[in-house]
Amino acid sequence: MLKGISRRVIVVKSPNRRFFEEAIFIVREGVIGTGGVTADQVVEEARRVADGYVKKRSSHWWQRLPAPAYAALGAAVATAASCAAFLL
Repeated sequence: MLKGISRRVIVVKSPNRRFFEEAIFIVREGVIGTGGVTADQVVEEARRVADGYVKKRSSHWWQRLPAPAYAALGAAVATAASCAAFLL
């Protein structure tokens, strides 16, 4: 809920819309213009963070497996456990 406070916001469109369409960053008050930070640098940092999140989230091979592969893997593990219990 906003209570009459205006904030600076940066909206970054996602290059990979599989996870999200856009990222919204709320810029800390007084960052732009102080300490030698420009608006372009803040926008570039927001893009870098959003891009890093997409790369980090899509790097695991098991996250790209379709649901039937998970079902087949689960069935194989259950069958192996059952066979191992039967043989003991």
